[in-house]
Amino acid sequence: WLPGERSRSAALADAEGAAVESRSAAARLRVAAAVREAWWQWQRARIEVDSARDRLDHARRLAADVARRLKAGELARADQHQADGAMAAAESELVRAEAGLAAAGQHLKALAGAAPVASDAVGTAEQLPPAAAAGEIDAAHAALQELKDRSTVAERAAALAATRSRANPELTLSTTRDRGSFGEAAQQTFTLGVRIPFGGGPRQDARSAGARAEALDLQAQWALERERLGAEREAARVRVEAARAQLAAAERRATLARESRGFFDKSFRLGETDLPTRLRIDAEAADAERQAALGRIELAAAISAWRQALGLLPP
Repeated sequence: WLPGERSRSAALADAEGAAVESRSAAARLRVAAAVREAWWQWQRARIEVDSARDRLDHARRLAADVARRLKAGELARADQHQADGAMAAAESELVRAEAGLAAAGQHLKALAGAAPVASDAVGTAEQLPPAAAAGEIDAAHAALQELKDRSTVAERAAALAATRSRANPELTLSTTRDRGSFGEAAQQTFTLGVRIPFGGGPRQDARSAGARAEALDLQAQWALERERLGAEREAARVRVEAARAQLAAAERRATLARESRGFFDKSFRLGETDLPTRLRIDAEAADAERQAALGRIELAAAISAWRQALGLLPP
């Protein structure tokens, strides 16, 4: 061993072990990001299917009511065609939504290894992340820890390369046994040799310079990644606030649309409202309900993205 080579080799081995652990943690966080995105896409697809089914139910009930009133002579055949057309459009929309749900489910299954189970999206939402200082977040973030550990490995590799400024000394011990002629006693000799190189040359200098350059490059990557994650965290926080405001507005709109649907449903049964108006009100109410449901999903997805930016795994 050269002076200091043994201790620096051990330090490098320890750093490489820590780097393996942090690389695994960073890989888990990247997988979590993909699963989170696929999960919320599947939840959005579920909302589309539920909305399409609700719209089809309303369209079927309206078509049956129009058919009854057509037989009674209260409505024209053109009204029946409009109601049947609205029902056909709702059926087509349901088929499209179910195809999207199946595709989203298969994508999620490919990532998670199991088919998703239908459940309440709000009930499976993640909680708001706990408040923490930026320094604490950076210290706990797996992506930053991975770069930090890789930088430590490069720094210790550079230190070890600097220690190995020349080839290692060599100690040689050899023995020979021979005799001059038959019958003479055998003679044994021992040879001790020491080889001490005086320098490593340009090749060793190149290895040392390469290790130092890698350490500097990883330190620069860590600083850039830290800035990027800080901006991503702030953007995620703003997205949560915006999603919360949008959800409040969508829920107010859905409440008003439900009340309007009730008013116009009664008015249509009394013959005070024509069918095109009734169809328009139904479409507006269905869209309002859909937007409110999607708003709840978007808020939950925004919170999930915020936790991802903070480096927190799903519960």
